[in-house]
Amino acid sequence: MAKLAPGDRAPSAELTAVTGEPVRFPHPGRLVHLQFRRFAGCPICHLHLRSFVRATDRLAEAGVREIVFFHSGADELLEHVTDLPFPCIADGEKHWYRAFGVEAGARSLLNPRAWPGIVRGIAVALWLLPQRKAHLPATSPAGGRLGLPADFLIGPDGTVLAAKYGEHADDQWSVEEVLTLARAAGHTNARV
Repeated sequence: MAKLAPGDRAPSAELTAVTGEPVRFPHPGRLVHLQFRRFAGCPICHLHLRSFVRATDRLAEAGVREIVFFHSGADELLEHVTDLPFPCIADGEKHWYRAFGVEAGARSLLNPRAWPGIVRGIAVALWLLPQRKAHLPATSPAGGRLGLPADFLIGPDGTVLAAKYGEHADDQWSVEEVLTLARAAGHTNARV
């Protein structure tokens, strides 16, 4: 699995989100932020994606389209993402994870820098479960529990503008980092 770096050409695709929405990248006239998250129901991923939900308008104003991959099957993923305002792609076979060089490993959970995110994610999940605003993950999620996150900012022409390969389960770009990268790319207020 070769990792992508800024300046590389990203793989392109026309896919279908678990909700049935057609999804393509690159996207003419828009930056695409591809997020490679872990498994469906991952408490860290759920908490992280909520920050992007709260920033949906700001991201759109910056010309950024969010697309999120999970290494889970569609049936497993659907109940966890139906309320998200951006498309989520089920990649239980990890085809796209391999294409982008996204890895898995024990360091995803064993790195002490991941532990605060794990505790926060589990605490929020335990709070939301009785309210039916979250669902338990599968006992043995497709693709396992040791996935590492990754983020890519893809230009309208398919060029990788920025890439981040997480070193542990809670190592991903924040909303502010994505907005800063979009500004640096000089691509704002573009909506297509």
